[in-house]
Amino acid sequence: MARGSTTGTLPNRLRDWLHGEVGLDLADRTGLLKPEGAYQVLARAQALEAQGRDIIHLEVGEPDFETPEHIRQAGADALLEGRARYNPPAGLKILREAIADDAGRRRGIKIAPEQVLVGPGAKPSLFFPTLALVNPGDEVLYPDPGFPTYAAMVGVAGGRSVPVPLREARGFSFDLDQLESLISPHTRLLILNSPSNPTGGVVPLEDLRHIARLAEKHGFWILSDEIYARLAFDGQSVPSIASLEGMAERTVIVDGFSKTYAMTGWRLGFGIMPELLARRVELLFTHAHGCTAEFTQIAALEAIRGPQDDVERMVAAYQARRDLVVDGLNRLPGVHCHRPQGAFYAFPNIRGAGTSSEVVADRLLEGGVALLPGTAFGENGEGYLRLSFANSKENLERALLRMGQVLARLPGSAEV
Repeated sequence: MARGSTTGTLPNRLRDWLHGEVGLDLADRTGLLKPEGAYQVLARAQALEAQGRDIIHLEVGEPDFETPEHIRQAGADALLEGRARYNPPAGLKILREAIADDAGRRRGIKIAPEQVLVGPGAKPSLFFPTLALVNPGDEVLYPDPGFPTYAAMVGVAGGRSVPVPLREARGFSFDLDQLESLISPHTRLLILNSPSNPTGGVVPLEDLRHIARLAEKHGFWILSDEIYARLAFDGQSVPSIASLEGMAERTVIVDGFSKTYAMTGWRLGFGIMPELLARRVELLFTHAHGCTAEFTQIAALEAIRGPQDDVERMVAAYQARRDLVVDGLNRLPGVHCHRPQGAFYAFPNIRGAGTSSEVVADRLLEGGVALLPGTAFGENGEGYLRLSFANSKENLERALLRMGQVLARLPGSAEV
């Protein structure tokens, strides 16, 4: 998509369909929204399973571990105590205090509880700060390939989407010269995601420093999606741009409990932002979802304050699975896979397969492996696949075997 394209403007054919054939007079803002690819592939895979097919699920980004027992127990006890009532839209005070302390300590900055907003999942802290900051016509830069919600929320806000390619040669970070060339007087917001979904890439500290200088020079905000920050490999810690001098005042940090603590179904996330912005975003929380379930927040408090052994165990397991998957992928015909530094995704380059990412993903699903084409994450995902290694080693080994059999039958295999 070219710089300055307006995601909120509908093509005439689509407008006619919305207003005519379906018999509804709908607002434009939802017209270009698309389902997340993972849910679409999951539905197709489940339909095949209903026919008796054996499918290995690598399409959904969900930990395969149970929520740690002490967290589940805290949530269950809270329910039995009747902790399931209305509470402040910004979240329980005690949880906001704990998040401020924990998140600030991990990033080396001071965070006040008033800067923290707790929501049902991390997406409200992506969507609502965008609505609070972006006016129609403002430009928003975001990574491509990247999480599909980024483009969706820009479109709903009436902003102009400016996808910035991630470069495999740079560990799936930005080409900084290209990034700078895409900045204009209309640039309002830059979205970062490190470690990245779908690539597993981590933005290096020096790149963050360069981006911080650009943000200060041109006066735009940063929305830093750090939902995978605790899932980092090889003993590294993931730097946050908010920790750089002067950046906390123009950065929204988005994080949550789903990935770190295997709490996807608990629907619990948070945003950290300057207090004046937090007050306005809290109003959007108030009128959108009212409040977050109280018992889940009690469980989250236990997650933060309780032992972290289970997190360390899960990260070690993901790293071992990463190594198994990346080594296996690099032995397959027509495949090259960069070793991800975080999250639980591999993003193999399959240009050597001789056909499109969607065709390869379809063939692999037919062969019993559900994963996503790179184009589910933007135009720059062409030539790649995303697979989640949040699955058992046994299933990952079976998946690699099936993938090798399918890829060997594709056009590019004869050239490898």
